[in-house]
Amino acid sequence: MSPETIALIMVACLFVMILAGIPVALAIAGAGLVFGYIGFGETLFSLLPARVFGVITNYTLLAIPLFVFMGVLLEKSRLAEDTLSALGHLAGNRPGGMALAIVLVGVLMGASTGIVGATVVTMGLITLGKLLERGYRSSLACGTICASGTLGQIIPPSLVLILLSDIMGESVGALFAAAVMPSLLLAALYAVYIIAIGRFLPHWAPPVPQAERDALSRRQLLLRVLKSAVPPLALIAVVLGSIISGLAAPTEAAAMGALGALLITVLGRKMNGRVLGETVRDTLKITGMIMFVLIAAQIFALSFRGLDGEYLIEGVFDMLPGGMWGALIFTMAAIFILGFFLEWIEISYIVLPLMLPVFIALQVDMIWFAMLVTLNLQASFLTPPFGWALFFLKGVAPPQVSTREIYAGALPFIGIQLLGLVLVMAFPAIATWLPRNLGW
Repeated sequence: MSPETIALIMVACLFVMILAGIPVALAIAGAGLVFGYIGFGETLFSLLPARVFGVITNYTLLAIPLFVFMGVLLEKSRLAEDTLSALGHLAGNRPGGMALAIVLVGVLMGASTGIVGATVVTMGLITLGKLLERGYRSSLACGTICASGTLGQIIPPSLVLILLSDIMGESVGALFAAAVMPSLLLAALYAVYIIAIGRFLPHWAPPVPQAERDALSRRQLLLRVLKSAVPPLALIAVVLGSIISGLAAPTEAAAMGALGALLITVLGRKMNGRVLGETVRDTLKITGMIMFVLIAAQIFALSFRGLDGEYLIEGVFDMLPGGMWGALIFTMAAIFILGFFLEWIEISYIVLPLMLPVFIALQVDMIWFAMLVTLNLQASFLTPPFGWALFFLKGVAPPQVSTREIYAGALPFIGIQLLGLVLVMAFPAIATWLPRNLGW
């Protein structure tokens, strides 16, 4: 049996194991070890230690647990609740005002926590019941919450961007700077869609009742927004500004962010033993999962390359028409389809490294390419049947909200995400202008 055939069987077995429900890291490592050993014997085990050591000693990856700690702690401090309520009231008699507030808080939480599950669950618990009580169409309410919760995938400091910087060999600061405009573009597209719904289908998104708006003065609302939103915004500005400007390394800025989150929580009188314990435990779980997958991916990649799998990928791309654009469209379509079944970290560390050499050879701008991949991966949280944001919301939704309504609500936002992807693909300056002007 030729090495290329073994490589194809290895990939097929990996997908079968993942779809069968075997934990991702175990499936990746198991396929890599078994088929690597079949392909080139005990040599595999002599090469592995150096690859694993390279992962666990990677200084940039130290930012992951620190950013996770910052995000989880800010989420546990429940700063989003007051912000959501105040912004919804500030929208006044505008149809869709509460949905616009959810998008704005999604941007805030995405920049401060970056954890999709926590954001979707938090906003679902706080707002979904209230939106339904106020007469919102359930599909619109569910879609807005799910889509806004996924903004943390692209808004810095996103874990996706940190890992892509490691995969692509680009600076974390450059990717953070590049993600600013695409993430704001996507949030703006969400807002335009909601405003259009409020304009043409106002019964889908009624305004906050007058009696409820009169309960608080505008001054009181502004004070609540400032109290709940300004501290995390200031922290985000300091952390991201120091990275993007080059004043601090990602790990240094992440440490500043973790300390700042502690101070915000203490000064906001939200800190106690339960909050700190849950934060540390969740940080350990999330970081452990990510690192386990990264190490397993090294095993798989080593075996795949040793079995001449790279030549198979090159052969596929050589058959595609259209040169660079043909390869790019094929890759984006493949990532989007895989997002129906796989998680972003699996696609990032299994699929993307296989295709990356082709785009390096084509001299594609890696910062632009990273933004296209990030926008595409974001859609994987919304695409049925395995969109995690849909599952997270279903877990906290009222009994009367069906899975069908959640899926139906997500579909327009998937279309908006694809529109954002097409815009960034057609106009690369959306992603490259800021990092280039900052000297990255």
